[in-house]
Amino acid sequence: MKVTRIGIDLAKNVIQVHGVDERGKAVLKKQLRRAQVAAFFANLPPCLIGMEACASAHHWARKLASFGHAVKLMAPQFVKPYVKTNKNDAADAEAICEAVSRPTMRFVPIKNAEQQAVLALHRARQGFVKARTAQANQIRGLLAEYGIVIPQGIGHIARRLPEILEDGENNLPGVFRELLQRLGDHLKELDRQVGDLEVQIQGWHRENEASKKLATIPGIGPITASALVASIGDAKSFESGRQLAAWLGLVPRQHSSGGKQVLLGISKRGDTYLRTLLIHGARAMIRVAERKLTHADSWLARLMGRRNKNVAAVALANKNARTIWALLVHGRDYQADYKPEAVAA
Repeated sequence: MKVTRIGIDLAKNVIQVHGVDERGKAVLKKQLRRAQVAAFFANLPPCLIGMEACASAHHWARKLASFGHAVKLMAPQFVKPYVKTNKNDAADAEAICEAVSRPTMRFVPIKNAEQQAVLALHRARQGFVKARTAQANQIRGLLAEYGIVIPQGIGHIARRLPEILEDGENNLPGVFRELLQRLGDHLKELDRQVGDLEVQIQGWHRENEASKKLATIPGIGPITASALVASIGDAKSFESGRQLAAWLGLVPRQHSSGGKQVLLGISKRGDTYLRTLLIHGARAMIRVAERKLTHADSWLARLMGRRNKNVAAVALANKNARTIWALLVHGRDYQADYKPEAVAA
């Protein structure tokens, strides 16, 4: 029995394995406990292994690759069409085994431990930012019930809350004052956590050459650059800048049929966090372009002259994604006035 291709359905405790030989005949159907997986594949001859890009997938991909196996990760939505029967672990493993053999299948780049660590910082920071926003809105809403309205912006709460607590003429009950003090302290702690994580991210950014290179692009700062470098990994896994933009969900969604091309809004596929960072950076550039005369005849200014700001922001984010791919693949530095050789000729 020579296994040439294996599909693995990952789970928390029980992992299903489905293997086939060179003729595609099923020769291995096995259920493994989590502690048995490493020993099983260490004693198996090198083969092609497919897995869905889900929880713990990158860990197992690195682990199995260290045993000499060729590991490929796939998005779960691309594996679903190959499930032939009702959903169960065995059927899912068989579908993964078949999907990984398709010549047109799209694979997910495997992240190393350092990339995952940086992305963990970003995810934790994002969680603290959401919690901070929720806490600020709760304080604002509770105060509004007593007729005290705080202007929009989280900075107004930090400035106004001490004044409200010290004001003895606003008729706030003592119990409510104690609650506001507790909520204000919690808001300060969340803000401190966000700041500490940003310091860590910026420290990693200053030590990474690729991240520093991306930060020179207008509209991209240390937070966006570090998240992109950690998520993309090897940019050569993308054939072009347009493929990277499509991976980020910044290209039009198609609904074409019968030779009629119909383009809708952006696809919004891929990582929402990365797409949000790029679009917010583009919005910042739009505000700069509106104020500075040097941008009056720029590509962005001409685009804003015929499209609304939201469309221009997405278009600039798409352009920045293509620029990111070019810088990472070709090892170039950003040049604001760069023109391709073919166009310049």
